[in-house]
Amino acid sequence: MTSTTETALLHWGERLFYPGNRRVANSAPHLRGTPTERAAALRQRIAAVVQRRAPQVMVKVTGGGRGMRAITAHFHYISKHGRLPMEDDRGESVRGREELGLLVDEWRWGGTHISEHTERREAYNVMLSMPRGTDPSIVLRAAREFAQTELADHKYVMVLHDHQANPHVHLSVRAESNHGRRLNPRKADLQRWRQTFAEKLRGWGIDAEATRAPTRGVRGRDEPLWQRQARAQQRLRRDAKRPPARIAPSQLAARQAWAHIGQALIRSDDPRDRALARHLAAFMQRTPGFDVSNRSVQRIMETDRRDRTSEPRR
Repeated sequence: MTSTTETALLHWGERLFYPGNRRVANSAPHLRGTPTERAAALRQRIAAVVQRRAPQVMVKVTGGGRGMRAITAHFHYISKHGRLPMEDDRGESVRGREELGLLVDEWRWGGTHISEHTERREAYNVMLSMPRGTDPSIVLRAAREFAQTELADHKYVMVLHDHQANPHVHLSVRAESNHGRRLNPRKADLQRWRQTFAEKLRGWGIDAEATRAPTRGVRGRDEPLWQRQARAQQRLRRDAKRPPARIAPSQLAARQAWAHIGQALIRSDDPRDRALARHLAAFMQRTPGFDVSNRSVQRIMETDRRDRTSEPRR
């Protein structure tokens, strides 16, 4: 039987971490298992954000090739002109200028012919990255599993770069699939890609999250980049007034969901849930994007103190 705490976690936690229409094909990875198992998974995701501050994965479309000339140039860039091994969608290694030339011909003729220059994008360049300190070999394994899940039926190549601060994988995918369907990633697709990449990393024991910006209380820029930099360096000759920041509807919804989750956790019989609620309250208090008053946080703390000093529940 599902407890009141688990019912609230499932209702508000799925809104917070797994928004969107479940009936839409290729929707973001969602919770699986019994209600108790799903509630446990949500507790882990809540703790990752408010307590452990788990690293956020980055999945970014960095561009794309409009013709084989641009695609070839990108192959040379990510492989350092063939010095670094690239892995294709069949798991085979491509290394050296000769094999690189064969790969270019395969992409040029393997499906609809790609001319040297085209008006439409024939390939997408994607970068999957994790912060400094993450095992590069695991980043590559997770990227491989990500591509097998999200880019099946497309030609793609990937190469690991671990010589820079953050280990990351450059992935180039042919826009046209083997059956003629074209890839056209949108904002929802990118969030799903982040979720999938984070899920694959967690499968290898890496603490990784792909939480949306509103869920983390991250707002958009309140002023232009040049103005923020000038202000930081005390180079502004006049006091440029910033307009009052407005909370977006998505951020209001996230704040409401967090508040309901906090109330559910603080009323739980499990002391671990109440401890998690205290971390949640502190998270909301230190996150300017949520604009939470101290009174709201104190209400959660007072509820916790009252419950801990009351008679044990039977």
